[in-house]
Amino acid sequence: MGRSRSSPYKKPDHFTREAKKAGFPARSVWKLDEIDRRVRLFRAGMRVLDLGAAPGSWSLYAAEKIGPSGKLLAVDLSPLGATLPPHATFLQGDALSLDDGAVAQFAPYDVVLSDMAANATGHRKTDHLKIMALAETAALFARDVLRPGGAFLCKVLQGGTEGELLAGLKRDFITVKHVKPAASRADSAELYVLAMGFRASAAP
Repeated sequence: MGRSRSSPYKKPDHFTREAKKAGFPARSVWKLDEIDRRVRLFRAGMRVLDLGAAPGSWSLYAAEKIGPSGKLLAVDLSPLGATLPPHATFLQGDALSLDDGAVAQFAPYDVVLSDMAANATGHRKTDHLKIMALAETAALFARDVLRPGGAFLCKVLQGGTEGELLAGLKRDFITVKHVKPAASRADSAELYVLAMGFRASAAP
């Protein structure tokens, strides 16, 4: 990557501070960084769609990894807290009600990211159902825009309703697994589902 930074993995209490020092608006960058280190999610020249991109850490990270030969489209209802490079475009609006033309300008995509989370109610079951609904919708969206062999990374919560999502992803992708990055808070039910090797012919 272009910017100089040190990994914070041995300093779990300092993720936010280290993100700011490295020029990213949020600690969530280290979650994506760890996953990318494990599986080499990004390569130069890729096309990436980032759903629910604000405040922008994932978009910045992915844009750096794919370089100027790649393309990135970031979407969120809220404005980004970061300035993206020229090969990345931000679209302010509902990530799951995108205009087909806006998405098609870079499609098909090699990677679809979703770090979306609904506003918390404080009721664990309700919050779980809300974020899983977002995950299900993002997965359906990804199937429409991914190229064959593409990857989908999405935030979920543990809580007993992931079965249908996982079953569908296992049908449509070669490998599907849960990932719990070190930067996720230890007491959080947050997990990420990583699906790789999209079988385009299997999708509806």
